[in-house]
Amino acid sequence: MSRKIAFVGLGIMGRPMAVNLLKAGHRVTGFDLSPASVEAVVAAGGQGAGSIAEAVADAEVVITMVPADPHVEAVILGEGGVLENVRPGALVIDMSSITPQTSIKVGRAAAEKGVRTLDAPVSGGEAGAVEAVLSIMVGGEAADFAEAKPLFDALGTTVVHVGPSGAGQTVKAANQLIVAVNIQVLAEAVVFLENAGVDLSAALDVLGGGLAGSTVLNRKRENMLKREFAPGFRIDLHHKDMGIVTDAARAVGAALPVGAVVAQLVASARANGDGSLDHSALLRGVERLSGREVA
Repeated sequence: MSRKIAFVGLGIMGRPMAVNLLKAGHRVTGFDLSPASVEAVVAAGGQGAGSIAEAVADAEVVITMVPADPHVEAVILGEGGVLENVRPGALVIDMSSITPQTSIKVGRAAAEKGVRTLDAPVSGGEAGAVEAVLSIMVGGEAADFAEAKPLFDALGTTVVHVGPSGAGQTVKAANQLIVAVNIQVLAEAVVFLENAGVDLSAALDVLGGGLAGSTVLNRKRENMLKREFAPGFRIDLHHKDMGIVTDAARAVGAALPVGAVVAQLVASARANGDGSLDHSALLRGVERLSGREVA
């Protein structure tokens, strides 16, 4: 069934996601601070809006995809935001990666206005968004998840309801912990193999076929082989996410000894000016530690 969707936040992830909803037959109105991003949605068959209020006014479903907690609060809770303008009974799906506490806060504020919410962060990066193969972890009411499931199926291949409001963000925090550790150790393996004089491409081929294989290796090997770090997911954002998982783990009494070290290495990469690069650029940090010149 075609749904009328407002999509707020058309960045690296949001733009291809909005386009995939259009391809699935939904009616999408996009809003972003970048006019070029809105124009891309219009070019794909959607509608453009000049404000959040205009985008959400008659939407059945509102999807938000913005960088961090302050942006979510401004877009959904702030003056001129979603909750001031969306109709009662609408479903607001926040697909940003933020703290569980902010998702719960948004859910409570929405409920007071008769608006339903889901927190539905994603994993898979830009490539996953473009190819509609994202993993989507969803927190909220089971009935609202069931209603939204056809929309999620247009965006990803692994879609799971993981619990009540905030649970999606908790699972996403764990996801970002695992991804960061995987990228870091892959970067260390790359430098080790290169220093040993091994054919790196051949080595990654065989490693990818064994127990060491992973989605991270498959997705990030070319970035590391070619030293091309155009952002699919920026180190700045992964730094934010490592702060989320560190705080959340402290709150529940979970020790993250390896995660804490990797969080510091992500922070170091950012401090060295790599924040705008893809998180596969953690390789540059290993190169620095190994005494290499890094361009």
